[in-house]
Amino acid sequence: MTSNVLIYILFVIGFVFLIKGADLLVDGATSIGKKLNISSIIIGLTIVSFGTSLPELLVNLIASYNDTPDIGVGNVLGSNVANILLILGISALINPLPITKNTYFIEVPFSLTATLLVGFLANAALFNKSEDLAISQADGFILLFFFFLFMGYVYIVSKQKKSEFSDEEFKEMTTTKSVILIVIGMVGLYFGGQWVVDGAVAMAREFGMSETFIGLTIIAVGTSLPELVTSAVAAFKRDTDIAVGNVVGSNIFNLLWILGLSASIKSIPYDSISNSDIFMIIASSTALILAVVIGKRPVISRWEGFFFLIAYIWYIIFLIERG
Repeated sequence: MTSNVLIYILFVIGFVFLIKGADLLVDGATSIGKKLNISSIIIGLTIVSFGTSLPELLVNLIASYNDTPDIGVGNVLGSNVANILLILGISALINPLPITKNTYFIEVPFSLTATLLVGFLANAALFNKSEDLAISQADGFILLFFFFLFMGYVYIVSKQKKSEFSDEEFKEMTTTKSVILIVIGMVGLYFGGQWVVDGAVAMAREFGMSETFIGLTIIAVGTSLPELVTSAVAAFKRDTDIAVGNVVGSNIFNLLWILGLSASIKSIPYDSISNSDIFMIIASSTALILAVVIGKRPVISRWEGFFFLIAYIWYIIFLIERG
């Protein structure tokens, strides 16, 4: 009993280590980037963008290494549903969220296409009448290819928006301090990821819940906390471009970068039950587009944010009933 309590304590601490570890790693790496005279745009697109996805990536890699891939797949799919319905829902309740033309014409459809691509690749074995579904290593490289296409698009857009990554945003520190932060961040990420996965497995076994369910709910929301805080604060400050762009970009990173990299290292077994979660992401992305099309102007209103939250609560109830 005592060992289980310790596992759950470490499970909670693990989330703190993951999120803080990613922050420290990004701070140290961006400082070194500035010392090397790397432009703010490149730092923002690489170190910062990749750094914010490290909690999800570490959880997926460790889950795959420990032969618990359902946790990793559930983490990605659950995070994407939470990003749209929970995070945008809360952000819209704080302040209505205007959506830029690029976001609803290009980025949301790209995210939707990425979801369909993952669903197709994961179920491709059905065309060969095989019951063993998986996101193979070849599928992983396909996802990474589309990810780097997206990064090319983001680079072009960022060059056009000079103010997106300002020099003031990235502070320089001494090299020694930067290296120390990077090392501490990496250690925090490693132990945080390990404790979160170990706690999830223990929880699933003790309470008779599936690893997929744990990944879709507790881990998905836990690893989405940085996006939730960033978007909520941005909405409160009326910096709404960041609130929406942060969520849509995170979804694309999750599907193409995290699943792509994880699968390219080791093929990920896929349970057909996860198709309902992919459908939920598709439905959520479609609802986001409809929120723009139906209204008089491209904005997610407070009422639509409330609807998103209700939809997320319904989804959680559906997951509980599914087991």
